[in-house]
Amino acid sequence: MSKIIMHIDLNAFFATAEEIRDPSLVGKPVIVGGHGSRSVVSTCNYEARKYGVHSAMPIYQARQLCPNGVYLDGDYHYYSMLSRSFFAYLSKYSSVIEKASIDEGFVDMTKALKGVEDPVAYLTDLQNGLLEQIGLKCSIGIAPTKFLAKMASDMKKPMGLTIIRRRDIKKMLYPLPIEDFFGIGKKTSPRLRAIGVATIGDLAKKIEEKDPVIERMLGDRLSTVDEWIHGYGSDVVDTEPWDPKSCGHAETFAYDTDDMDEVELKLSELAKWVSQDCKKDGKKGKTVQLVVKDSGFKSHNKSVSLREPSNEFEVIYNTAVDLYEKYYSKTMVRLIGVTLQNLINPKDEDIQMSLFNYEEYEKEDETRLLINDLNRKMKKTALVRAKEVKKDGNRHK
Repeated sequence: MSKIIMHIDLNAFFATAEEIRDPSLVGKPVIVGGHGSRSVVSTCNYEARKYGVHSAMPIYQARQLCPNGVYLDGDYHYYSMLSRSFFAYLSKYSSVIEKASIDEGFVDMTKALKGVEDPVAYLTDLQNGLLEQIGLKCSIGIAPTKFLAKMASDMKKPMGLTIIRRRDIKKMLYPLPIEDFFGIGKKTSPRLRAIGVATIGDLAKKIEEKDPVIERMLGDRLSTVDEWIHGYGSDVVDTEPWDPKSCGHAETFAYDTDDMDEVELKLSELAKWVSQDCKKDGKKGKTVQLVVKDSGFKSHNKSVSLREPSNEFEVIYNTAVDLYEKYYSKTMVRLIGVTLQNLINPKDEDIQMSLFNYEEYEKEDETRLLINDLNRKMKKTALVRAKEVKKDGNRHK
C-alpha cells in the first residue's frame, strides 16, 4: 500500500511573519532583505511580486521596480520562533515529520488520514487552522512520494492544496515546463530545451527512448529521475534532526576563462544563492570556502574564517572575491563554487553570549504574537506594546 506523503510550504514566510507582527503591512508590498548597495531580497509578499520583485534579486533593482514598497531587515530570531510554532502545530497531526528548511517540511500522513472519509476537508481544516492559530499561510502537496508531494505543493500558491496520484502523473505533471521539475537546475534546463525537452513529458519520452544525449546529460541521476517521473522514489520521511553544516553552490562556465569581470559576476550570483539559502534556513556560517576547477579539471579550494558568523551576501561575496584574487587570478577557470561552512543557529550563539537577553527577547515575541493575534481579529492595529509608545502617545517608527 502506498504511503500518503504531505509536503507543506509556508507562503512568503518572512514577509508574512512581518505582517503578523505589524498588521498595518497587510495589503502593502513587503520586501525583506538588507539595506546595503549589494544586499539581495530574502523574500517578498505577493503584493511585491506583482511588481516583478522576487527572491535573490538585488535590493537596488527591487527598489527600481517597487519604489513604494516596505523594505525591512530580516529578524531571523523571530522567524525561527514562528518556525518552531509551525512545526509544533504539524506535530498535532503526525509525529513523522521531516524539516526540510525553516519554512517547509515533509509529513507522513498515512496514519492520520486512515479512515478519513473526506481527506480534502481534513487537509483544508489543517491549512485553515494554521492560518487562524498562528497567522501563517501555506501550500500543501499530497502524493505517494516526496518528489511528487513537493511538485504538488508548488502547483498552487498561496493557500493551495494539490493531490497527485500515480494515475494523474501524465495529466498533471507531463505538461509542466521542464524548469518546474524539482531537481533540474537553472544550468540544466536551458541545455534540455536546446535538445527539444520543453516539458516534463518530453523528458519522460526521451528517457523511455533511451536517448543517449539525455543519458549522458543526467549521468548518475538518470535512474532517480526515471523513478520520480513514473511516481516512484523515496517515501521515507526522515525524522532525524535537520541541521546542515554547510551550504554551497557551484557552476561551470560555458568556456574556460580568467576574465575577472566574468568571475566576479559568477561569484556574485553564487554568493546571493548561498546567502538566501542560509537566511531561509536560519543559519550563519563561520567559514567561507572558494572552490575552483581549472582547465585541466584539477580542483582547488581555499577557505578563510570570518571574524563573526554571517549569512550576509556582502560578506560572502567580498570574502570569495578576496580568495580568488589572492590565489587564482591567473588561473583559467572551468568551474567555480562558493560554500558557507561551519553553520550555526544564531539563537544558540546568542544564548551562549547572553542567556538573559535572549529569554527577554522570546518573552517580547510571545507578547507580540498575542497582540498581533488580537489586532488581526480586529482587522486594525489597535494594540501596541507599552515600550513602542512614546510619552507623547505616538508610536515609534
